[in-house]
Parts: sequence; structure tokens; C-alpha cells
Amino acid sequence: MTQWEIIVLAAALAIDAMIVSFSYGLKINENKLYNSLKLALTFGFFQFIMPVIGWGISSSFYDLLHIYSKWIVFGIFTALGIKFMFSKEEEKTIQKDCITLICLLSLGVATSIDALGAGITIKFTGVNIIKPAIEIGILTIILSMTGFWSANKLKKLPAKRLEMLGSVLLIYLGIKSLF
Repeated sequence: MTQWEIIVLAAALAIDAMIVSFSYGLKINENKLYNSLKLALTFGFFQFIMPVIGWGISSSFYDLLHIYSKWIVFGIFTALGIKFMFSKEEEKTIQKDCITLICLLSLGVATSIDALGAGITIKFTGVNIIKPAIEIGILTIILSMTGFWSANKLKKLPAKRLEMLGSVLLIYLGIKSLF
């Protein structure tokens, strides 16, 4: 696997995390730096660790995990998208309890399940997993922060349209996971 291929893979894997961060960036109005870092570091960690796990277990558990993974991702993203889409006016700001440990862990897993498969693929190329996993994690952190702060700056645009865009993107990720 060449360096260029690892970067392209890292970018492809980080897109889901970037979109989720974008959606949260539209909603979060308090402790923005802290919350953006919590999201980005969570996504970066999971995008780092899941390829390592995939590389380690290789193909032995992949078939079992693969059967359920798309439904788990679909459920998490679709539920989040619907929640964002139909939240009441007084719920428009995501409070600190919406970025709890459980929520972050769920989002981390949902955005990185495909990285598990990538780790298996990397194993079959004969490449040691440490360097690609670190690069995947770092690029995920960068793109997550970019997504969050881009959305935060776009808040000046009509809010309802941006909220619908964030909701639709989350639901799209859920549906995409089924295919």
C-alpha cells in the first residue's frame, strides 16, 4: 500500500465523522471548542483503533461483524437524523448531555465500523497497521474539526435549511450503510 493510497483511504474513512461533526456544529452553541474537540478526538480514536482491531482479527470474525454492522450504523445515524430534524425549538441547542460518553461511544463506533474492514484489507496487503492507523486517526481529527467549524460558521445562513441539511446527511449515512 502506497502513502497516497493510505491518505485516500484515510480521507474516505473520515468522511462519515466529518459529516456527523458538521451536523453537531450546526447545533452546538455552548462550549464549542471543548465539544468540537470531544467529537474529533472520539472519532479520531475510533478511526485509529478499529483498523488495528480489524487487522488483528483478520478475517476470522469479519463475517459475523459484517452481518450486523450495517444495521447498527443505519439505526444510529437514522435516529440521530430524525431527532435533529424533528427537534422542538427549545431543543435546537445541543446541551452537554447530548455529548455524553454513551453518545460519543455510539457515534465513534458508527463512524468507524468501515475502518474495521479497512484494517482487514490492510492486513492482506502485508502492510504493518500502525502507521496507516495513526494517519487515519489524525486525518479524521482534522476533518472532524473542519466539519464542525465549517457548520458553526454557516449558522449565519437560514437555520432551518442548515438543520435539514444536517439531518438529511445523517439519514443518508444511515441508508448508505445498508448498501
